[in-house]
Amino acid sequence: MKLNNKNNSRRNFIKGTTAAIALSSLGTYAFEYGPKDKPWRVGLIGCGWYGKSDLFRLIQVANIDIVSLCDPDNDMLTEAAELVQQRQRTKKKPKIFNDYREMLAKKNLDIVLIGSPDHWHALQGIEAMKSGAHVYLQKPISVDVIEGEALVAAAKKYNKVIQVGMQRRSTPHLIDAKKNIVDAGLLGKVSHIEMCCYYHMRDKGNRPIIEVPESFDYDLWTGPAPLREFDGIPHRRWRAFMEYGNGIVGDMCVHMFDTVRWMVDLGWPKRVNSYGGIYVQKEAKANISDTQTAIFEYEELNCIWEHRSWGTPADPEYPWAFKIYGDKGTLLGSVHKYDFIPQGDGEKIHRDVVYEREKYPEDLTEKGMELHVAPATRGHMIDFLEAIENNASTVASIEQGHISAASCILANMSMKLGRPLIYDPMSMTVTGDSEATELLTRKYRGPWVHPHPDSV
Repeated sequence: MKLNNKNNSRRNFIKGTTAAIALSSLGTYAFEYGPKDKPWRVGLIGCGWYGKSDLFRLIQVANIDIVSLCDPDNDMLTEAAELVQQRQRTKKKPKIFNDYREMLAKKNLDIVLIGSPDHWHALQGIEAMKSGAHVYLQKPISVDVIEGEALVAAAKKYNKVIQVGMQRRSTPHLIDAKKNIVDAGLLGKVSHIEMCCYYHMRDKGNRPIIEVPESFDYDLWTGPAPLREFDGIPHRRWRAFMEYGNGIVGDMCVHMFDTVRWMVDLGWPKRVNSYGGIYVQKEAKANISDTQTAIFEYEELNCIWEHRSWGTPADPEYPWAFKIYGDKGTLLGSVHKYDFIPQGDGEKIHRDVVYEREKYPEDLTEKGMELHVAPATRGHMIDFLEAIENNASTVASIEQGHISAASCILANMSMKLGRPLIYDPMSMTVTGDSEATELLTRKYRGPWVHPHPDSV
């Protein structure tokens, strides 16, 4: 079932740069992908910024019928339904649900997109597969390691295709870098990798406690996570709290770590070590680290992550990036460009991000649009749809998504415990460390039940 990564990357590059041509700015397209006679029936869980963005990219490349939307925020849900009605080809308004379980109980969806906060990914992903749907699951796939193992087990049990939202693997200029720099041998032996994020992205707020608005089901939004005091609707701010995610490591490192693993073909790290904390921004409610270093160890190779949500970036040209060092040259990469610098004499190579403004003019007016990401997400969707049609693996499979997410979770665990960790995916334990093994499964708030690979 597993496809060769080189062939898959090449396919993504070709398809991602020759996607369906937009015929108008309101969603009428010449579809190249998917069944022509009967559209895929699609549902979205999580109607915030990125959930809608993923859905609108899917609309652009495939013949779909958006059947249902789900979100515990009625205001957000209503707005999303109106936007979908405008954008989708049939102009049909989707049915709306607050509780994803009610939506999935209809069992009328071929594909479910999950754009909810991280603490929901595992439960919703598993239930979507149980309902009979293939899943496009935003990264990271889980907040604890055993959730990820359960997702891997569920995908195998229900024989469903999952595409994880690690769209760097479908980013045209990075596919070019992998093919023409890494795979072509221009780096030589790779023995050091650096990754970083110096964005000032950590929430600095210290908001007062207020009443929950009637339009927002805070208890349902919180679900299995601890119920924090309510200080405003947490859309996008939830990333500031470890109750719902894994901080900047789980949000930003997971992208770059997944990218370099794909680039140079790395699996599970031998050992993970991390240190850091809240060193500067102590006045905020946020409880994620503002300063952290993580080391993912491989044979004769360390992948080193560093983030600071304060101060200046080490390299202003590459503030969120990776740098792969080989004995013949160095590859610098980000979502915006890449640069190859040869060791000694040789030709430097530079490539910029691919935009598709002319093909998809509606990108220019979409609220919150990341223009540089849109072509990658379209390519990622195309790869997902082709995997469904061919019963094949996606370029960002659940197995690969699990390795990247779990490694970042282990980094946070290492920082918390103050020692390096060795994870054994066969036994699903941290070798020689019973305390760390207990942390692989977080406690759920009742009545929600934590999934386990043996009981999905």
